[in-house]
Amino acid sequence: MFRKLASHIKEYKFYAIITPVCMILEVIAETVTPRLMGMLVDNGVEKGDISYIIRTGVLMLLCAVFGLATGLAGGFNAAKASTGFAKNLRKAMYENIQTFSFSNIDKFSTAGLVTRLTTDVTNVQNAFQMLIRMSFRAPFSLIFAMTAAFLVSARVARVYLIAVLILAVIIVIIMNTALKSFRQVFRKYDDLNATIQENVNAIRVVKAYVREDYEKTRMYKACENIYNLFVNAESKVVLNAPIMMTAVYTCILVISWLGAHMIVSDELTTGELMTLLTYCMNILMNLMMLSMIFVMLSMSMASGERIVEVIEEKPDIVNPDKPVMKVKDGSIEFKDVDFSYYKESEDPVLKDITLKIASGETIGIIGGTGSGKTSLVNLICRLYDVSQGKVLVGGKDVREYDLEVLRNEVAVVLQKNVLFSGTIYENLRWGNKEATDEDCKRACRLACADEFIERMPEKYDTYIEQGGTNVSGGQKQRLCIARALLKKPKILILDDSTSAVDTATDARIRKAFYEEIPDTTKIIIAQRVSSVQDADRIIVMDDGRINGIGTHAELLNNNDIYRDVYESQTGERDFDRLETSEPVKAAVPTDADEDYRVQDEETREDIPKGGED
Repeated sequence: MFRKLASHIKEYKFYAIITPVCMILEVIAETVTPRLMGMLVDNGVEKGDISYIIRTGVLMLLCAVFGLATGLAGGFNAAKASTGFAKNLRKAMYENIQTFSFSNIDKFSTAGLVTRLTTDVTNVQNAFQMLIRMSFRAPFSLIFAMTAAFLVSARVARVYLIAVLILAVIIVIIMNTALKSFRQVFRKYDDLNATIQENVNAIRVVKAYVREDYEKTRMYKACENIYNLFVNAESKVVLNAPIMMTAVYTCILVISWLGAHMIVSDELTTGELMTLLTYCMNILMNLMMLSMIFVMLSMSMASGERIVEVIEEKPDIVNPDKPVMKVKDGSIEFKDVDFSYYKESEDPVLKDITLKIASGETIGIIGGTGSGKTSLVNLICRLYDVSQGKVLVGGKDVREYDLEVLRNEVAVVLQKNVLFSGTIYENLRWGNKEATDEDCKRACRLACADEFIERMPEKYDTYIEQGGTNVSGGQKQRLCIARALLKKPKILILDDSTSAVDTATDARIRKAFYEEIPDTTKIIIAQRVSSVQDADRIIVMDDGRINGIGTHAELLNNNDIYRDVYESQTGERDFDRLETSEPVKAAVPTDADEDYRVQDEETREDIPKGGED
């Protein structure tokens, strides 16, 4: 772990190396000062030699200035090294997260990743700064002071040595027990962040259901858990202070008593006793500082392990050695595909999927919740890899393609639509950063998003809040569809992405697709039969298997699941008129449907500013 973390110091190595040098120079100045003070007392004060006092005082002043300068230089360089180190750790984690497949992301909760990028990195940063400053300063100061004390009086210095050895053993025992508690603390931080994130994201629902008190209770419990664990950990760590102070005052008493006897017997001078007492405080304070370093290291070790977990996580989905760099067309084929989210799962999510889709074909997918609709389309753009079988796009196994090339040719509008903070133009250009204003407007016309954008005061320069909170669900879906269209993909997948728009708008979007992008393979997942009934073919999913494939009319006659869905949504049970192989086309408004269009516009005008629901 330490080697992995240290590899991210990189360009800040100079600052990390120069800091200990500055600390050691500061220690030398601090070690010389007590010795000069003892000499000043013995040779200056007691003998009344003013010139000696002045010379020694000047030397002490120079040592103090030198110690101050090297201390400041050490602090400055330590700050640059530690903050740069933290920056590199966050960058390394974030860059690796961007390579994760969905299965990798599933291993780490969103709140857990946020904690690692923030709290854990801050802990490691603070520990690193203390490491390159205090972990050099304290032991060197202790060693230098101990050596100087032995040079003054080996008999008295033995008191320090015994105290240091006893305290070192106690510190190691305390740190080992505290480390276990600190590891638990940071796991609980994940729970706390998850609670906060969930509450903030769903604040409208919380208020709608008047669940503020319940959420406060959840938050209190999460905070209480962290409080209890920290109290448990800190209660062990705080034992350092009383043990250390007991050792300090015991040493002072022993040295004072022993030193007084030695002065009487002319074995020690007054100045030397003062020097030894100063070294006593110096040695034991540095030992206390070392104990605090161990506390910080104990906390940071738990954080460091969590950071390294993210950095060393290998993406499940990677580019092949010699990837295919061009997708021929939008044809799709599933060959005996099984898929599970977890390797150890006994029951796969998708089972025995065999399917061919021609380039340019429009496919509807319908089925109950958990039937495997989204899992099926996620395999096309290789968000997950199959457990068995093959998925072919353009006649090639998706695992043979360069990931960027494949995903640029497969545009997906997922169930959970996400917009980012920025203007509408900026959000649209996520689909194609080189898109012109006219390209963006054309995509919005196809997605029927232009009608509400044009009513906004700043039109396409309207600022979208983070998550798209200032537009309605239907508007958000249409913007996401327009963003996907800007990629000019060979395959367009709409995963229940028109559920929040009215049926008339849904029909106009599908009509625009039929007329404007006939060569693009279109896969539409929907809960409404009206959204898929005019597709070339409709796939009925049930329990991870394909239950039926056919046109709207064929499935009404031959598939019980599809018929039940149709009946539940329309209430229609007379299928005699559907005894034809021709698909039933969805009602699409035309210029002749003037009353319908006027009524639709009137309904839309009644919607308050900010968008329709």
